[in-house]
Parts: sequence; C-alpha cells; structure tokens
Amino acid sequence: MAVSERLDATFAALSDPTRRAILSRLALGEATVAELAEPFDISQPAISKHLKVLEEAGLITRLREGPRRPARIEPRPLADINAWLEEFRWLWEGKFRQLDALLDQMRSLATDSPEPPEAEPGRKAKPTGKRK
Repeated sequence: MAVSERLDATFAALSDPTRRAILSRLALGEATVAELAEPFDISQPAISKHLKVLEEAGLITRLREGPRRPARIEPRPLADINAWLEEFRWLWEGKFRQLDALLDQMRSLATDSPEPPEAEPGRKAKPTGKRK
C-alpha cells in the first residue's frame, strides 16, 4: 500500500470519535472487546466493527491468547501522520513568530503609556490603588 493510501485509511479510521477514543484507550495497553466496550453506550458487536476498521487501517492488531483476543495499538500509521504533519511545521512556526512579534509590540505599547486613560466626563475613574 502506498503512503498516500495508508494516510487515507488512517485518517478515515480516525474520523470517528469512538475509534479515536478506542485508540486512546489502547495507548494505555492492550484490551479486549468487553473492556473496550465498557465506557460506551454501544454493543460489543458495534465495538468489534470499530476494531475491524482500526485493524484494516493498520492502527491495531488483534492477538490470539486462548479464548481472549485483546487488541493492541500499532504506532506505525501514527508515525506516518506525524511525518506528513511535519511537512507543515514551517507554516505553524511562521504563525507563532508573527504572534510573538505582535505580543512584543503590544507589550511595548503598554509600557510606553504609564498613566491609564482619563475617565469620561461625569464618570469617576476606577481606583488604581495608588494614593496621591
């Protein structure tokens, strides 16, 4: 399977919030269908369908340990997503630099005006805690 096909399958599998929650749980360690179904208000067969989608995308593997069939997370597809996102790091770093420059400019303006603005005529100024 080509990288773009793997990414498509991974993003499609992760598009569902239940599957993302299952994957988050499996990041803590392997679990059976019954264990994965506990926090959800859906049936074990529905959880099994979600697991099948995650398995087809390569995000999990199902083990056979006697009568148990625990699922385990597979990090490779997540590493592929991370590598793809890294291609856009320059974009975010540029945005953060712009934000830093704006914040520096705002701080500079704030320190350049030592006195608070005057109150509107007829209104009292808010107390600053300073005595004259």
